[in-house]
Amino acid sequence: MSSRLLNRRDVEFMLYDWLDAEGLAARPRFADHSRETFTAALDTAEQIATDLFAPHNKLSDQQEPQFDGERVSVIPEVKRALDAFSAAGLMAAGQDYALGGMQLPLTVEKAVTAYFTAANMATASYAFLTIGNANTLLKCASAAQVEHFVRPMLEGRWFGTMCLSEPQAGSSLSDIATRAEPDPDTEGQYRLTGNKMWISGGEHELAENIVHLVLAKIPGPDGKLVPGVKGISLFIVPKFLDNGERNDIALAGLNHKMGNRGTTNCLLNFGEGRHLPGGRSGAVGYLVGREGQGLLNMFHMMNEARIGVGLAAAVLGYTGYLHALDYARERPQGRHPAAKDPASPQLPIIAHTDVRRMLLAQKAYAEGALGLCLYSARLVDDEHTGETPEIRQRAGRLLEFLTPITKSWPSQWGLEANNLAIQVHGGYGYTREYNVEQFYRDNRLNQIHEGTQGIHGLDLLGRKASIHDGALLKTMAEEIRATVHSARGAGRGADARQLVAYANALDAAWRRVEEVTQALYAAPDLNRTLANATVYLEAVGHVVVAWIWLQQAMAAVAGLPEEDNFRRGKLQACRYFYQWELPRVQPQLDLLAALDTTTLDMQDAWF
Repeated sequence: MSSRLLNRRDVEFMLYDWLDAEGLAARPRFADHSRETFTAALDTAEQIATDLFAPHNKLSDQQEPQFDGERVSVIPEVKRALDAFSAAGLMAAGQDYALGGMQLPLTVEKAVTAYFTAANMATASYAFLTIGNANTLLKCASAAQVEHFVRPMLEGRWFGTMCLSEPQAGSSLSDIATRAEPDPDTEGQYRLTGNKMWISGGEHELAENIVHLVLAKIPGPDGKLVPGVKGISLFIVPKFLDNGERNDIALAGLNHKMGNRGTTNCLLNFGEGRHLPGGRSGAVGYLVGREGQGLLNMFHMMNEARIGVGLAAAVLGYTGYLHALDYARERPQGRHPAAKDPASPQLPIIAHTDVRRMLLAQKAYAEGALGLCLYSARLVDDEHTGETPEIRQRAGRLLEFLTPITKSWPSQWGLEANNLAIQVHGGYGYTREYNVEQFYRDNRLNQIHEGTQGIHGLDLLGRKASIHDGALLKTMAEEIRATVHSARGAGRGADARQLVAYANALDAAWRRVEEVTQALYAAPDLNRTLANATVYLEAVGHVVVAWIWLQQAMAAVAGLPEEDNFRRGKLQACRYFYQWELPRVQPQLDLLAALDTTTLDMQDAWF
């Protein structure tokens, strides 16, 4: 039976037929690579994910980590899987050879990581948080800090976290209250006190050490913390110090989420005096970069994590779709409406039109979302290794515009794919004996991870659509119009004619987006402009994914034979998206253009 994690042919279609990952090997950084080495990396990932990650996905959900007041216990299968991941060199897959890495393009690296998230998001989270932590330090830490902290993480001996949120602040990072006082006894050291909430991977015994990246504020001469984000600095705060002492970091308790239960999620107290490094309280930390640059430095990790969250949401939707597809092919139930003989054999439920509708919707959401994430990863490769400064700048602008969509669209519609997968299973779908109910619970977290839909809506409309005199929006428009132009000249035949129809629909939808964006910014009150930013995010996201689908359809028409079932499936999913999904956008854009204030005008007392 084919894998129920991901469709390997689809992954390779996106990498090679559409995104031209092979072409990246012509660049100096990737010169040692080829399609063969990329395929070998995918083979390794699929095997380890299938053999060591997927088998304990349900077990780690049912036997979540436990805290006895002293130690956190995690089922042993988690460590075995992560040890195999590290032994295969995958912690450093995208890193320089000098750091023990493979120098894989991010486009391929994300396709590799997709297998692990589809197999077991909870266990994979430990690895991907560590990779994100290491990448952050590589961008903004000193050479000595990289050597000391990053190398052990890339070898898989130490793991990493990011500690941003606090119980009283949540996503409002300007309100964090964790303090970092210069240590009078040791130059360059700080002592941190405060509380951090929702810290995934914050405590465990899966690795020799845990490297926490902590946002905190250094008090001014008057002893007060600088208000706002300008006062935030970034610190490395390890669980164990070089002399073997336990740092003053204490686990106050584990949070118990509806999904992703196999990942420890922690409330951490820094500097409460539970441990006394050097004989006194205060968690020992080391400043990363300059004072006051903490949020800027942490955004290196947050933006990478946003693509990662989008990818996780996409592949959880994808694996749920494949589980539903197998179930629909195997489950006999009912007969066609026109069948009159009750003694005739029952049909597999995939023969029923409504089940095919639900499966087709899942396919459109999952493959569209995965395509969006891999396209965004390709932009990162172009931004860093593009042949000319113009290519690098253009990729950076597109990536900046697309990042809130890449995080939020899969988080919304990958979850809807999981919802439909449960529906396809019928009554069995919400029982624990079947995997699809867990996929839904795990995926529900992704709408909140790395910023809620509302936060990303404000980012897209309030910032990305307007900064640099609208340069990001203009670049996005140029890319969409280039695709429209190509689709209109795709050739002859029924499929090519259909591409022209899709191109015309996409062109009209994007022009409407531009008109509505101008209307929103013409409002005299910014509160009114941004009142329905989440609707703007959803509408623009749907247009962007329609664009992604048109590109995939063009690649299928250009590169695959007409009788190929895979090609027919791609074109039918694209047809579904343009017939059923893109029309959702028009009433949303009309509502936005009207500058409706229904939600803005609502008062607390009226609830």
